[in-house]
Amino acid sequence: EFCSLAGIMLLEVFLVLGTVIIYFLLSKKKEEILPFKEGWWGKGQKPDAEEDTTIWPFKLETTEEELSDLFRRLDQARFTEPLENCSFHYGTNSVYLRKVVSYWKNQFNWKKQVEVLNKYPQFKTKIQGINIHFVHVKPPHLPEGQSAKPLLMVHGWPGSFYEFYKIIPLLTDPASHGLSDEHIFEVICPSIPGYGFSEAPHKKDFNSVSAASIFYELMLRLGFNEFYAQGGDWGYLICTSLAQIAPNHVKGLHLNLASVTNMGFTHLLSILLGRYLPGLFGFQDEDVRRMFPFLKKGLYRILLESGYAHIQATKPDTVGCGLNDSPVGLAAYILEKFSTWTDLEFCNLEDGGLERKFNLDDLLTNIMIYWVAGCIVSSMRFYKENMQKGIGTQKHERLTLQVPTGIASFPNEIIHTPQAWAQKKYTNIVSFHFMPRGGHFAALEEPELLAEDILQFIGKVEKEQLWRRK
Repeated sequence: EFCSLAGIMLLEVFLVLGTVIIYFLLSKKKEEILPFKEGWWGKGQKPDAEEDTTIWPFKLETTEEELSDLFRRLDQARFTEPLENCSFHYGTNSVYLRKVVSYWKNQFNWKKQVEVLNKYPQFKTKIQGINIHFVHVKPPHLPEGQSAKPLLMVHGWPGSFYEFYKIIPLLTDPASHGLSDEHIFEVICPSIPGYGFSEAPHKKDFNSVSAASIFYELMLRLGFNEFYAQGGDWGYLICTSLAQIAPNHVKGLHLNLASVTNMGFTHLLSILLGRYLPGLFGFQDEDVRRMFPFLKKGLYRILLESGYAHIQATKPDTVGCGLNDSPVGLAAYILEKFSTWTDLEFCNLEDGGLERKFNLDDLLTNIMIYWVAGCIVSSMRFYKENMQKGIGTQKHERLTLQVPTGIASFPNEIIHTPQAWAQKKYTNIVSFHFMPRGGHFAALEEPELLAEDILQFIGKVEKEQLWRRK
């Protein structure tokens, strides 16, 4: 009896050891380049003619028809009574939503916001069969002998290029805003295809690698052979894919969200034991504070906050129909994210804390971009295209990245990724900072903090010549 028990135990030990050894042998990741995705996303058959590479100026315009249609729909909105004392725990509270709609009808001035949106130069150009919209801002003045560094900034969902309007002047004219002007940028903010004023793909399978390939082509078309890239939300994934496609062209990658989808054995072990043996897994005190207890701050939080992603990764068009037809529904859906993703505690407030960090003009301008462009459905499809093959299964998720990387880790981001985890994918992290405050929409919520972190990261890359063309 004892012998067979000992034999089984020994067998188990060997199995575990064997598994660990095989895992480490297989997980020695080799540096590979992600293939550029040569797609064609236009309607119907791809034409034989060469693509027209013209870039033309774009200005947003609004019509009386557009506004009267909007007001008619706002006037006819049907509201549901919320539960008593439920704040934002069930989603957007309709008592507060009524206030937003009242402001939208009576005070919000879309024509004025169109002028705000048009204050930065915008353009369109056709790439891979669809029209790509982008904002392109050059520095108002450059000190003698200095050249502007091109910086691509990519938004996410349910945001838009407008998220960057407060940070752009800090990067293109840092001296006027009390920041160091050692490095000055020209900023390029495209709309992801299917978002804002970029045409939606007409074909299936348009994922982060497709978007990255289009933005790479855009940067080359603008004459930028070497540039920096920055993103959060989908922007983090698109910019990561771009750096994997063109590591010899992306000088540095700055992220305000870094998520690792390929979880290995050590990851799982660190979830179980990291709270008790943080040093063993390379965790800092702040990592432990943000991550544990993991059931509450990891698993439950993901379950509580990812319902929208499950819908959008499976049947985006169904729920999208309603949102595309109702401005109030659209606002309710988007505002909930601006509440919870800015601070999870905001769900305890009657107004979702929405005006603590943002003002209604900014929130409604972002919602109006979705409304007038009619792009909510196509924006939601991006989840299905990126997730339908399963999380962690695609080549871009398995490849590591050697491009110099800077990570600004904001405390109210829904899920925290410690540097020790990020390092497995981003093998050349040269700057990782726990930010003092702020959440998911960092560029809109804390533009100064984000700008300072971008400036110090790029300063480091330039000064230490961390990037070299291979």
